[in-house]
Amino acid sequence: MKVMLRRSANGQLSAYVAKKDLEEPIVDMEKPEMWGGVVTLGNGWRLELPAMAADTRLPITVEARKLGE
Repeated sequence: MKVMLRRSANGQLSAYVAKKDLEEPIVDMEKPEMWGGVVTLGNGWRLELPAMAADTRLPITVEARKLGE
């Protein structure tokens, strides 16, 4: 699914899923640089993000995979 990742002015990372009209904060990251790992959203969803360079600029839309509960 397409997910837009962004960082707010206060530094909080969030994910927006347009098809679900859902925006949630990222509350946990498997890897400190986020890319190529699993992130957990505030609503409990777990998304596997593609591998990208650690210095990838935000906001960016990526193809993420939602992991089962």
